[in-house]
Amino acid sequence: MTMRGAGAAAGGLVLAFALAGCTTAARPGTVAPTVTSAPPGAADAHGWSKQRFKGAIGKHTGVTRTAKPTVLNGLVGAVFTRNADGDHFCTASVVDSAGLNLIVTAAHCVWDPRIGRRSDLVFVPGYRNGDTPSGVWPLLAVSVDDGWKDHADPDMDVAFAVVQAQNGQQVQQVLGANKLGVNRGYQVPVRVTGYPGSSDVPITCSNTTTEQSATQLRIDCPDYTGGTSGSPWVTDFDPSTRTGTVVGVIGGYQEGGSSPDTSYSSYFGDRVQALYDRATG
Repeated sequence: MTMRGAGAAAGGLVLAFALAGCTTAARPGTVAPTVTSAPPGAADAHGWSKQRFKGAIGKHTGVTRTAKPTVLNGLVGAVFTRNADGDHFCTASVVDSAGLNLIVTAAHCVWDPRIGRRSDLVFVPGYRNGDTPSGVWPLLAVSVDDGWKDHADPDMDVAFAVVQAQNGQQVQQVLGANKLGVNRGYQVPVRVTGYPGSSDVPITCSNTTTEQSATQLRIDCPDYTGGTSGSPWVTDFDPSTRTGTVVGVIGGYQEGGSSPDTSYSSYFGDRVQALYDRATG
C-alpha cells in the first residue's frame, strides 16, 4: 500500500506502518445538509446559477484537468516543509471556523503516530509555478482523532490545523472558506482539487462519490498521484460566495489509494464533527 501524500522523503514524512481496512462497523446516518446556499435557479451577476454550474461539471465528469485560478480553487493549497522553496507533499484547504484560521487535510500529512506531529509545515493557498499569491501560512496547532494517534485508524485520516495570521489577517478573512459537511451520505457530486507532488499547478476533477465501505468514500478520477493527500471533496457550490462544502479529503483507505485513478476518503460523520468541534473549541 502506498500513501497518497508525496515527497515523503523530501519532506521527511515517512510513515512505516501499514493501515488496516475499515474498522468501524456502524453505518453513518444521512441527514439534511446544514449549509445555506443560493435559492434554486438564482444566479449571480455573471449568470451562473446552480443548475448551470452542475451542467458544466457534468460535461467533464471523471476528467482531470489543470485547475484554473478561481476563487474556489484559491481555497486549496499545497503543504510544504518549512517554506515554499522546497517540495510540496500534501494538499489542504480553508474550512469555515469561528476563528477564521482553520484548514483541513489528511491526518497522515501532519501526524505520524510513531513520532507525533510534524512541527515545520506551511500552507500555501493558490500556489502555482513557484508563486505564492495568497501568502505562506505556518501551521500552529493540529487536531487529529485519538484513533489516528493510537493506531492510524483509516476511518479518521482527517486533520484540522490552525494557521498563523499574516499581516494582521486570518486566512479566512483573506480567502473565504468552504463549509464543513457531515453525514451527507455516500453518493454526492463533488469536485476534487489538489497538488500532485510532481507538478507545480493544481489539478481538478468532478465526479459522484460512491460507498467504498460504511466508513469510507470512493471517487474515480485519473492522475491523482502522490501529493494529493488532503485534497478537498467539495459539493454544493454557491454562486453568490463562490465557495462550497467539504465532505471529504483524499486519505483513509490505503492512505488515499494505491492507484492514481481511484481515491478514497474517510467518511465525514459524527467523529469528524467532534474533531472539528475540538479544533475550534
